[in-house]
Amino acid sequence: MLIILFRFLSFFPLPLLHAIGSALGWLVYLFSGSYRRRLQENIFRAGFSTSLKPAIREAGKNLMELPFIWCASPARVLRTATIENWELVQNALDAKKGVIFLTPHLGCFEIVAQTIAAKTRLTVLYRPPRKSALKPLIEGARARENLLLAPANLAGVRMMLKALKKGEAIGLLPDQVPQEGEGVWANFFSKQAYTMTLSAKLQTMTGAPIILTYAERLPNGRGYVVRFSAFDASLEGNATQQARAINTAMEQLIAHSPAQYFWSYNRYKKPDGVAGPEQESA
Repeated sequence: MLIILFRFLSFFPLPLLHAIGSALGWLVYLFSGSYRRRLQENIFRAGFSTSLKPAIREAGKNLMELPFIWCASPARVLRTATIENWELVQNALDAKKGVIFLTPHLGCFEIVAQTIAAKTRLTVLYRPPRKSALKPLIEGARARENLLLAPANLAGVRMMLKALKKGEAIGLLPDQVPQEGEGVWANFFSKQAYTMTLSAKLQTMTGAPIILTYAERLPNGRGYVVRFSAFDASLEGNATQQARAINTAMEQLIAHSPAQYFWSYNRYKKPDGVAGPEQESA
């Protein structure tokens, strides 16, 4: 039923979906106290309180654009995306060391992988949704030509390492909360967040350059601008220092378009089996 609904909505024009999404964002914000508190707490902590109202609208757009991004034809989706600074990516690919794309929950992060896969083979880390009903929808939507899904386990890590050694590209969401044993506590917008260590490990093992990317959502449903920038920070030091360096880069990226970050995401949760930051440092 959900797949049918998404396929039906995918025929709607993007401006209409975004208009509906803006209204939906406000409805969820007004009627869900837990959602409202988390969004406010996270955006205020980061220092972007003036972006609260547009962030409410953008969160709704993020939801309503998914049928289009996932279920519309790849050609139709890609027509909405304009790419900036692809030369940076191409130069990295030409070096044959592989490329590690880091894409935070910023803007339309779902379209980034499709855009990259339209130009080069890409393997992305994938964690199945908790609700089994969503699995066929999401996996079917993301399984595009040139786009491979690597499960978030040891087999998936091996897939990504193999891709890098072949000079191919991989993609990760660096602000996604990892599972026990896959992260460390590191500062993110003035609060300790359990942060994945995989991207730094893969970089130090292969020497592949890290490229930061996100897709900014344009006003009035006009599409997206997919932007690429180099990760220039040092990854020397221990895992915590590496995680902090990556979190800092994410903070700087988010500052370019703070209203479009997914502030309602439970970024600061403690995964099962993980000691809290206070216990870890004791």
